Amino acid sequence: MKIGYLCKDCPRACGVWRDEGSGNGFCGCTALPSLVRAAPHFGEEPCISGTKGSGAVFFSGCNLKCVFCQNHEISRRNNGTQVTVEKFRKILLELRDKGVHNINLVTPTHYTRVIAKTLQGLDLGIPVVWNSSGYETVETLRMLEGLVQIYLPDLKYIRSDLAKRYSAAPDYFETASAAITEMFRQTGPFRMDPHGILVSGVMIRHLILPGSEESAMDVIDYVADTFPRGSVLFSLMSQYTPMPASSRFPELCTTVTPESNDMLCHYLKTRGIENGYWQDPASASEEMIPAFDGTGVSF
Repeated sequence: MKIGYLCKDCPRACGVWRDEGSGNGFCGCTALPSLVRAAPHFGEEPCISGTKGSGAVFFSGCNLKCVFCQNHEISRRNNGTQVTVEKFRKILLELRDKGVHNINLVTPTHYTRVIAKTLQGLDLGIPVVWNSSGYETVETLRMLEGLVQIYLPDLKYIRSDLAKRYSAAPDYFETASAAITEMFRQTGPFRMDPHGILVSGVMIRHLILPGSEESAMDVIDYVADTFPRGSVLFSLMSQYTPMPASSRFPELCTTVTPESNDMLCHYLKTRGIENGYWQDPASASEEMIPAFDGTGVSF
C-alpha cells in the first residue's frame, strides 16, 4: 500500500504533499522513514541504557533543526536508508532480539504517522521510547497513545527570543509545554522495574546552553511548578558541544562552565526536583555522538 498525505503533523504545518518519493516541507523528508542507525546505545540516562543498552533507532531529518544540534550530520539532511513499514518492523524486532531494554526512537516526530502504523499490532515485549525535541502537536501525539510507553522530550526554552534565534520556532514553549502535558496524560507518573530501568512515564531533558543559565532556571521552575512532585524525571544536561552551525553565534562557541553547572545542579535541588540526573561538564565531547553509518539498517 502506497503512502501519501498532506502533512500538517508537526507544528510547522507546512501543508505539503508527502509520499514515498517526494521530500519537501521544512523537514525535507519523504513519508517513509529514513534510518541512519539501529543498534544498542549506551549514551542515554542510566534508567534508559541500563546494562544491555537502549535499542536506538536514529532517523534522518528534523522538524526543528536547532543551530547547536550535535546530530547535525543527519538532522539537516535526508540521508538515511528509506524503509517500508514491513522492513521497519523487521528492524525493530531484530533490535529487540539483541536483548536491549527498550526501543528508542530518536528524533521521530516528522515520521509519526508511519511510526504509529508500524507499531500497531507489533508485540515487542519491551517499552518504546519517544525521544524527541518536544516540538510536536497534541493531535499528532494522540496517534501514539497506547503505542509508546516512555516519553523522553526536550524542554529547550521558555523564552521565545531564544527559541526564535536558535530554532526558528518562537512558539516553542507554548507548543512543547502542551505536548509534554499530553505525554504525561498518556503515561501517568513514571515507573521503574526492580533493576532501576524505566518502564513507563516521562523524563524531561534540558540541555544547558552557555550563557543561558537564567533560561535553564526558568525551565527548572516550570517543571517544579507544573508536575506533581516525584511524578516525572528530569535530566539536566551539560554536554553542550559547539557545532559548525554554532559559529554564527559567538555565545555558543564555548562549553558550559563547571561553575554554571554546579549552580544549576544546586538550584535543581532547591526546587525539590529529586528524581533524575545531571551531568558533569566533562561530558561535553563529540565522543558522545554515535557513528551514523547504517548499522542495523541494511540487511
